[in-house]
Amino acid sequence: MASSLGSEESAARRIRYGLMLGGLANFLALYYVQPLLPGIAQHFRVSASESTAVLSVTTITMAVALLVVGPLSDVTGRVTIMRLSLGASAVLGIAAALAPSWESLLTLRALQGVALAGLPAVALAYVREETPAGAHLRANATYITGTALGGAAGRLLPGPFHAWWGWTGAGAAIGVITLLCTIGLWVTVPPSRRFRRATPRMRSLFANTGRTLRDPALVMLCLVGAATMGVFVGLCNALTFRLEAAPYLLGGAATLAFLAYPVGIPAPLAAGRLAARRGRGLAALLGIALLLLGVLLTLLTPLPAVVSGLALLTFAFLGTHSLVSGWVSDRAQRIGVGAAQAAGLYLLAYYAGSSVFGALAARRWQTDGWTSVIAGCVALTLGAGLLVILARRFDTTPRTAPCQ
Repeated sequence: MASSLGSEESAARRIRYGLMLGGLANFLALYYVQPLLPGIAQHFRVSASESTAVLSVTTITMAVALLVVGPLSDVTGRVTIMRLSLGASAVLGIAAALAPSWESLLTLRALQGVALAGLPAVALAYVREETPAGAHLRANATYITGTALGGAAGRLLPGPFHAWWGWTGAGAAIGVITLLCTIGLWVTVPPSRRFRRATPRMRSLFANTGRTLRDPALVMLCLVGAATMGVFVGLCNALTFRLEAAPYLLGGAATLAFLAYPVGIPAPLAAGRLAARRGRGLAALLGIALLLLGVLLTLLTPLPAVVSGLALLTFAFLGTHSLVSGWVSDRAQRIGVGAAQAAGLYLLAYYAGSSVFGALAARRWQTDGWTSVIAGCVALTLGAGLLVILARRFDTTPRTAPCQ
Protein backbone atom coordinates (compact mmCIF):
# COMPACT_ATOMS: atom_id res chain seq x y z
CA MET A 1 0.00 0.00 0.00
CA ALA A 2 2.80 2.42 0.96
CA SER A 3 4.64 1.55 -2.26
CA SER A 4 1.50 2.24 -4.28
CA LEU A 5 0.96 5.61 -2.59
CA GLY A 6 4.61 6.52 -3.16
CA SER A 7 4.29 5.61 -6.83
CA GLU A 8 1.14 7.75 -7.14
CA GLU A 9 2.86 10.72 -5.50
CA SER A 10 5.94 10.32 -7.71
CA ALA A 11 3.81 10.20 -10.86
CA ALA A 12 1.79 13.24 -9.76
CA ARG A 13 5.02 15.15 -9.08
CA ARG A 14 6.42 14.24 -12.50
CA ILE A 15 3.17 15.35 -14.11
CA ARG A 16 3.30 18.71 -12.34
CA TYR A 17 6.92 19.39 -13.27
CA GLY A 18 6.52 18.12 -16.82
CA LEU A 19 3.43 20.21 -17.51
CA MET A 20 5.11 23.24 -15.98
CA LEU A 21 7.93 22.82 -18.50
CA GLY A 22 5.40 22.30 -21.27
CA GLY A 23 3.41 25.37 -20.30
CA LEU A 24 6.60 27.43 -20.15
CA ALA A 25 7.69 26.29 -23.63
CA ASN A 26 4.22 26.73 -25.10
CA PHE A 27 3.72 30.30 -23.99
CA LEU A 28 7.33 31.30 -24.57
CA ALA A 29 7.00 30.23 -28.21
CA LEU A 30 3.62 31.93 -28.55
CA TYR A 31 4.36 35.33 -27.01
CA TYR A 32 8.06 36.05 -27.52
CA VAL A 33 7.22 38.21 -30.54
CA GLN A 34 5.15 40.64 -28.46
CA PRO A 35 8.00 42.73 -26.97
CA LEU A 36 9.76 42.62 -30.35
CA LEU A 37 6.91 44.16 -32.36
CA PRO A 38 8.69 47.49 -32.96
CA GLY A 39 11.85 45.63 -34.06
CA ILE A 40 9.83 43.28 -36.28
CA ALA A 41 8.02 46.24 -37.84
CA GLN A 42 11.37 47.86 -38.64
CA HIS A 43 13.02 44.64 -39.85
CA PHE A 44 10.21 43.74 -42.27
CA ARG A 45 9.20 47.35 -43.01
CA VAL A 46 5.57 47.06 -41.95
CA SER A 47 3.41 49.41 -39.84
CA ALA A 48 2.75 49.06 -36.11
CA SER A 49 -0.75 47.68 -36.62
CA GLU A 50 0.46 45.30 -39.37
CA SER A 51 3.24 43.96 -37.14
CA THR A 52 0.70 42.58 -34.63
CA ALA A 53 -0.28 40.00 -37.25
CA VAL A 54 2.84 38.01 -36.29
CA LEU A 55 1.10 37.31 -32.97
CA SER A 56 -2.55 37.35 -33.98
CA VAL A 57 -2.10 34.88 -36.87
CA THR A 58 -0.61 32.40 -34.40
CA THR A 59 -3.37 32.80 -31.84
CA ILE A 60 -6.07 32.51 -34.53
CA THR A 61 -4.76 29.23 -35.95
CA MET A 62 -4.15 27.95 -32.43
CA ALA A 63 -7.74 28.75 -31.44
CA VAL A 64 -9.18 26.91 -34.44
CA ALA A 65 -6.86 23.92 -34.01
CA LEU A 66 -7.92 23.56 -30.37
CA LEU A 67 -11.37 22.40 -31.53
CA VAL A 68 -9.80 19.54 -33.48
CA VAL A 69 -6.87 18.51 -31.30
CA GLY A 70 -8.93 17.76 -28.18
CA PRO A 71 -11.14 15.13 -29.86
CA LEU A 72 -8.09 13.83 -31.77
CA SER A 73 -6.35 13.12 -28.45
CA ASP A 74 -9.25 10.83 -27.51
CA VAL A 75 -7.94 8.53 -30.26
CA THR A 76 -4.16 9.03 -30.25
CA GLY A 77 -3.58 9.62 -26.54
CA ARG A 78 -2.77 12.73 -24.51
CA VAL A 79 0.99 12.31 -24.08
CA THR A 80 1.61 11.67 -27.79
CA ILE A 81 -0.20 14.89 -28.69
CA MET A 82 1.72 16.95 -26.12
CA ARG A 83 5.11 15.63 -27.23
CA LEU A 84 4.52 16.09 -30.95
CA SER A 85 2.94 19.50 -30.38
CA LEU A 86 5.91 21.01 -28.57
CA GLY A 87 8.49 19.34 -30.81
CA ALA A 88 6.86 20.68 -33.97
CA SER A 89 6.41 24.15 -32.49
CA ALA A 90 10.13 24.34 -31.60
CA VAL A 91 11.19 23.39 -35.14
CA LEU A 92 8.71 25.83 -36.70
CA GLY A 93 9.90 28.57 -34.32
CA ILE A 94 13.49 28.17 -35.48
CA ALA A 95 12.32 28.17 -39.12
CA ALA A 96 10.31 31.37 -38.51
CA ALA A 97 13.42 33.11 -37.22
CA LEU A 98 15.07 32.39 -40.59
CA ALA A 99 12.07 33.50 -42.68
CA PRO A 100 13.26 35.62 -45.61
CA SER A 101 10.06 37.64 -46.04
CA TRP A 102 7.05 38.97 -44.13
CA GLU A 103 4.70 36.57 -45.91
CA SER A 104 6.83 33.51 -45.13
CA LEU A 105 7.11 34.59 -41.49
CA LEU A 106 3.33 34.82 -41.17
CA THR A 107 2.91 31.42 -42.83
CA LEU A 108 5.35 29.76 -40.44
CA ARG A 109 3.80 31.49 -37.41
CA ALA A 110 0.37 30.30 -38.54
CA LEU A 111 1.64 26.71 -38.74
CA GLN A 112 3.27 27.16 -35.36
CA GLY A 113 -0.11 28.16 -33.92
CA VAL A 114 -1.57 24.84 -35.11
CA ALA A 115 1.30 22.96 -33.45
CA LEU A 116 1.02 24.95 -30.22
CA ALA A 117 -2.65 23.95 -29.81
CA GLY A 118 -1.69 20.44 -28.72
CA LEU A 119 -0.61 21.16 -25.17
CA PRO A 120 -3.43 23.43 -23.91
CA ALA A 121 -6.01 21.26 -25.68
CA VAL A 122 -5.16 18.14 -23.67
CA ALA A 123 -3.11 19.17 -20.60
CA LEU A 124 -6.01 19.59 -18.18
CA ALA A 125 -7.76 16.46 -19.46
CA TYR A 126 -4.52 14.54 -18.86
CA VAL A 127 -4.31 15.94 -15.32
CA ARG A 128 -7.88 14.89 -14.51
CA GLU A 129 -7.23 11.36 -15.80
CA GLU A 130 -3.82 10.74 -14.25
CA THR A 131 -3.90 12.46 -10.84
CA PRO A 132 -6.12 11.83 -7.78
CA ALA A 133 -9.14 14.11 -7.47
CA GLY A 134 -7.63 15.89 -4.47
CA ALA A 135 -4.53 16.78 -6.50
CA HIS A 136 -6.36 18.34 -9.47
CA LEU A 137 -6.38 21.91 -8.16
CA ARG A 138 -2.66 21.84 -7.35
CA ALA A 139 -1.73 20.26 -10.69
CA ASN A 140 -3.91 22.75 -12.62
CA ALA A 141 -2.39 25.67 -10.75
CA THR A 142 1.13 24.35 -11.39
CA TYR A 143 0.42 24.10 -15.11
CA ILE A 144 -1.01 27.64 -15.19
CA THR A 145 2.07 28.79 -13.26
CA GLY A 146 4.21 27.22 -15.98
CA THR A 147 2.30 29.15 -18.62
CA ALA A 148 2.87 32.30 -16.56
CA LEU A 149 6.60 31.55 -16.44
CA GLY A 150 6.51 31.08 -20.21
CA GLY A 151 4.71 34.37 -20.60
CA ALA A 152 7.30 36.07 -18.38
CA ALA A 153 10.22 34.55 -20.28
CA GLY A 154 8.53 35.45 -23.56
CA ARG A 155 8.45 39.11 -22.54
CA LEU A 156 11.87 39.34 -20.86
CA LEU A 157 14.31 37.19 -22.85
CA PRO A 158 13.67 38.49 -26.39
CA GLY A 159 14.79 42.06 -25.61
CA PRO A 160 18.41 41.20 -24.69
CA PHE A 161 18.56 38.52 -27.39
CA HIS A 162 17.41 41.06 -29.99
CA ALA A 163 19.97 43.61 -28.77
CA TRP A 164 22.77 41.07 -29.11
CA TRP A 165 21.81 39.09 -32.20
CA GLY A 166 18.96 40.90 -33.97
CA TRP A 167 15.60 39.45 -34.91
CA THR A 168 16.98 36.22 -36.44
CA GLY A 169 19.21 35.42 -33.48
CA ALA A 170 16.48 36.20 -30.95
CA GLY A 171 13.94 33.97 -32.70
CA ALA A 172 16.42 31.12 -33.07
CA ALA A 173 17.43 31.34 -29.39
CA ILE A 174 13.79 31.15 -28.29
CA GLY A 175 13.31 28.15 -30.58
CA VAL A 176 16.27 26.34 -28.98
CA ILE A 177 14.95 27.03 -25.46
CA THR A 178 11.54 25.68 -26.52
CA LEU A 179 13.24 22.56 -27.84
CA LEU A 180 15.09 22.01 -24.54
CA CYS A 181 11.83 22.35 -22.58
CA THR A 182 10.24 19.88 -24.99
CA ILE A 183 12.97 17.34 -24.20
CA GLY A 184 12.27 17.94 -20.51
CA LEU A 185 8.57 17.20 -21.01
CA TRP A 186 9.34 14.01 -22.99
CA VAL A 187 11.57 12.76 -20.17
CA THR A 188 9.41 13.88 -17.23
CA VAL A 189 5.73 13.32 -18.09
CA PRO A 190 4.80 9.65 -17.53
CA PRO A 191 2.76 7.68 -20.08
CA SER A 192 -1.00 7.61 -19.55
CA ARG A 193 -2.24 4.83 -17.28
CA ARG A 194 -5.95 5.64 -17.12
CA PHE A 195 -6.51 6.84 -20.68
CA ARG A 196 -9.21 4.94 -22.55
CA ARG A 197 -9.12 5.21 -26.31
CA ALA A 198 -12.43 6.38 -27.75
CA THR A 199 -13.89 6.11 -31.23
CA PRO A 200 -14.57 9.61 -32.54
CA ARG A 201 -18.25 10.24 -33.16
CA MET A 202 -18.92 13.47 -34.97
CA ARG A 203 -22.58 13.40 -34.05
CA SER A 204 -21.71 13.21 -30.34
CA LEU A 205 -19.07 15.92 -30.73
CA PHE A 206 -21.52 18.32 -32.38
CA ALA A 207 -24.21 17.47 -29.85
CA ASN A 208 -21.90 18.25 -26.92
CA THR A 209 -20.74 21.47 -28.56
CA GLY A 210 -24.36 22.48 -29.11
CA ARG A 211 -25.22 21.78 -25.48
CA THR A 212 -22.26 23.89 -24.38
CA LEU A 213 -23.39 26.81 -26.52
CA ARG A 214 -26.93 26.54 -25.16
CA ASP A 215 -25.76 26.90 -21.56
CA PRO A 216 -25.79 30.63 -20.63
CA ALA A 217 -23.23 30.28 -17.82
CA LEU A 218 -20.68 28.54 -20.06
CA VAL A 219 -21.18 31.04 -22.88
CA MET A 220 -20.69 33.96 -20.51
CA LEU A 221 -17.57 32.42 -19.00
CA CYS A 222 -16.13 31.95 -22.50
CA LEU A 223 -16.80 35.63 -23.20
CA VAL A 224 -15.09 36.57 -19.93
CA GLY A 225 -12.01 34.74 -21.19
CA ALA A 226 -12.17 36.60 -24.51
CA ALA A 227 -12.57 40.00 -22.85
CA THR A 228 -9.87 39.63 -20.19
CA MET A 229 -7.39 38.16 -22.66
CA GLY A 230 -8.19 40.99 -25.08
CA VAL A 231 -7.46 43.57 -22.37
CA PHE A 232 -4.16 41.96 -21.41
CA VAL A 233 -2.74 41.30 -24.87
CA GLY A 234 -4.10 44.53 -26.35
CA LEU A 235 -2.56 46.72 -23.66
CA CYS A 236 0.79 44.89 -23.83
CA ASN A 237 0.89 45.13 -27.63
CA ALA A 238 0.31 48.87 -27.57
CA LEU A 239 2.60 49.42 -24.59
CA THR A 240 5.67 48.21 -26.49
CA PHE A 241 5.15 51.06 -28.99
CA ARG A 242 4.21 53.63 -26.33
CA LEU A 243 7.47 53.12 -24.41
CA GLU A 244 9.53 53.68 -27.55
CA ALA A 245 7.73 56.97 -28.21
CA ALA A 246 7.94 60.31 -26.33
CA PRO A 247 8.22 61.02 -23.45
CA TYR A 248 9.93 57.71 -22.70
CA LEU A 249 12.06 57.07 -25.81
CA LEU A 250 13.33 53.80 -24.35
CA GLY A 251 14.10 52.12 -27.67
CA GLY A 252 15.04 48.47 -27.22
CA ALA A 253 15.07 48.96 -23.43
CA ALA A 254 11.26 49.20 -23.55
CA THR A 255 11.13 45.44 -23.04
CA LEU A 256 12.53 45.94 -19.52
CA ALA A 257 9.05 47.14 -18.51
CA PHE A 258 8.06 43.49 -18.70
CA LEU A 259 10.20 42.83 -15.63
CA ALA A 260 6.84 43.49 -13.97
CA TYR A 261 5.46 40.30 -15.49
CA PRO A 262 6.87 37.82 -12.92
CA VAL A 263 4.68 39.52 -10.28
CA GLY A 264 1.81 37.58 -11.83
CA ILE A 265 3.40 34.13 -11.50
CA PRO A 266 1.98 33.41 -7.99
CA ALA A 267 -1.48 34.64 -9.04
CA PRO A 268 -3.03 31.26 -10.01
CA LEU A 269 -2.14 29.70 -6.65
CA ALA A 270 -3.33 32.78 -4.72
CA ALA A 271 -6.57 32.91 -6.70
CA GLY A 272 -7.16 29.20 -6.10
CA ARG A 273 -6.79 29.62 -2.34
CA LEU A 274 -9.19 32.57 -2.32
CA ALA A 275 -11.72 30.67 -4.42
CA ALA A 276 -11.54 27.70 -2.05
CA ARG A 277 -12.61 30.00 0.80
CA ARG A 278 -14.95 32.47 -0.91
CA GLY A 279 -16.03 30.81 -4.15
CA ARG A 280 -14.91 31.23 -7.75
CA GLY A 281 -17.43 33.96 -8.58
CA LEU A 282 -16.37 36.38 -5.87
CA ALA A 283 -12.69 35.67 -6.47
CA ALA A 284 -13.11 36.30 -10.22
CA LEU A 285 -14.88 39.61 -9.55
CA LEU A 286 -12.01 40.69 -7.30
CA GLY A 287 -9.57 39.74 -10.08
CA ILE A 288 -11.47 41.85 -12.59
CA ALA A 289 -11.54 44.80 -10.19
CA LEU A 290 -7.76 44.56 -9.88
CA LEU A 291 -7.52 44.26 -13.68
CA LEU A 292 -9.41 47.54 -14.04
CA LEU A 293 -7.15 49.26 -11.50
CA GLY A 294 -4.07 48.04 -13.36
CA VAL A 295 -5.39 49.40 -16.66
CA LEU A 296 -6.14 52.81 -15.12
CA LEU A 297 -2.69 53.05 -13.53
CA THR A 298 -1.09 52.94 -16.99
CA LEU A 299 -2.88 56.21 -17.80
CA LEU A 300 -0.40 57.98 -15.54
CA THR A 301 2.75 59.36 -17.18
CA PRO A 302 5.54 58.43 -14.71
CA LEU A 303 7.25 55.23 -15.80
CA PRO A 304 7.10 53.61 -12.31
CA ALA A 305 3.31 54.06 -12.35
CA VAL A 306 3.06 52.47 -15.79
CA VAL A 307 5.19 49.50 -14.72
CA SER A 308 3.17 49.13 -11.51
CA GLY A 309 -0.01 49.11 -13.55
CA LEU A 310 1.43 46.43 -15.83
CA ALA A 311 2.41 44.31 -12.80
CA LEU A 312 -1.06 44.57 -11.27
CA LEU A 313 -2.67 43.90 -14.64
CA THR A 314 -0.58 40.74 -15.07
CA PHE A 315 -1.35 39.45 -11.58
CA ALA A 316 -5.08 40.09 -11.98
CA PHE A 317 -5.28 38.59 -15.45
CA LEU A 318 -3.42 35.35 -14.66
CA GLY A 319 -5.42 34.81 -11.48
CA THR A 320 -8.73 35.45 -13.23
CA HIS A 321 -7.85 33.19 -16.16
CA SER A 322 -6.95 30.36 -13.79
CA LEU A 323 -10.29 30.71 -12.00
CA VAL A 324 -12.50 31.07 -15.07
CA SER A 325 -10.90 28.20 -17.02
CA GLY A 326 -11.37 25.90 -14.01
CA TRP A 327 -14.94 27.16 -13.60
CA VAL A 328 -15.71 26.17 -17.20
CA SER A 329 -14.49 22.61 -16.66
CA ASP A 330 -16.38 22.29 -13.37
CA ARG A 331 -19.61 23.68 -14.82
CA ALA A 332 -19.37 21.38 -17.84
CA GLN A 333 -19.05 18.32 -15.64
CA ARG A 334 -21.93 19.34 -13.39
CA ILE A 335 -24.38 19.73 -16.26
CA GLY A 336 -23.21 16.64 -18.15
CA VAL A 337 -21.45 18.41 -21.03
CA GLY A 338 -18.14 17.06 -22.34
CA ALA A 339 -15.38 18.92 -20.51
CA ALA A 340 -13.06 18.73 -23.54
CA GLN A 341 -15.58 20.49 -25.79
CA ALA A 342 -16.29 23.15 -23.15
CA ALA A 343 -12.58 23.76 -22.57
CA GLY A 344 -11.99 23.91 -26.33
CA LEU A 345 -14.70 26.53 -26.80
CA TYR A 346 -13.36 28.54 -23.87
CA LEU A 347 -9.86 28.55 -25.36
CA LEU A 348 -11.26 29.40 -28.80
CA ALA A 349 -12.92 32.49 -27.33
CA TYR A 350 -9.82 33.24 -25.25
CA TYR A 351 -7.42 33.27 -28.19
CA ALA A 352 -9.93 34.95 -30.49
CA GLY A 353 -10.04 37.77 -27.94
CA SER A 354 -6.25 37.94 -28.05
CA SER A 355 -6.20 38.11 -31.85
CA VAL A 356 -9.01 40.62 -32.36
CA PHE A 357 -8.48 43.00 -29.46
CA GLY A 358 -4.69 42.71 -29.60
CA ALA A 359 -4.68 44.01 -33.18
CA LEU A 360 -7.39 46.59 -32.44
CA ALA A 361 -5.40 48.07 -29.54
CA ALA A 362 -2.32 48.54 -31.74
CA ARG A 363 -4.47 50.27 -34.35
CA ARG A 364 -6.02 52.52 -31.68
CA TRP A 365 -2.53 53.48 -30.53
CA GLN A 366 -1.43 54.26 -34.06
CA THR A 367 -4.46 56.43 -34.89
CA ASP A 368 -5.74 57.90 -31.60
CA GLY A 369 -3.07 57.43 -28.93
CA TRP A 370 -2.87 55.84 -25.49
CA THR A 371 -6.13 57.27 -24.10
CA SER A 372 -8.05 55.47 -26.83
CA VAL A 373 -6.29 52.20 -25.98
CA ILE A 374 -7.26 52.58 -22.32
CA ALA A 375 -10.87 53.48 -23.16
CA GLY A 376 -11.23 50.22 -25.07
CA CYS A 377 -9.59 48.21 -22.27
CA VAL A 378 -11.86 49.77 -19.63
CA ALA A 379 -14.95 48.92 -21.67
CA LEU A 380 -13.84 45.30 -22.06
CA THR A 381 -13.00 44.99 -18.36
CA LEU A 382 -16.37 46.34 -17.24
CA GLY A 383 -18.08 43.98 -19.69
CA ALA A 384 -16.13 41.04 -18.20
CA GLY A 385 -17.28 41.99 -14.70
CA LEU A 386 -20.91 42.10 -15.78
CA LEU A 387 -20.56 38.69 -17.47
CA VAL A 388 -19.14 37.14 -14.28
CA ILE A 389 -22.10 38.48 -12.28
CA LEU A 390 -24.54 36.97 -14.79
CA ALA A 391 -22.61 33.68 -14.92
CA ARG A 392 -22.92 33.36 -11.12
CA ARG A 393 -26.68 33.77 -11.39
CA PHE A 394 -27.04 31.16 -14.12
CA ASP A 395 -24.63 28.67 -12.52
CA THR A 396 -27.12 27.05 -10.16
CA THR A 397 -26.56 23.33 -10.85
CA PRO A 398 -25.48 21.94 -7.47
CA ARG A 399 -24.53 18.36 -8.21
CA THR A 400 -22.25 16.55 -10.58
CA ALA A 401 -23.92 15.08 -13.63
CA PRO A 402 -22.30 12.36 -15.70
CA CYS A 403 -20.50 13.53 -18.79
CA GLN A 404 -22.14 12.53 -21.98
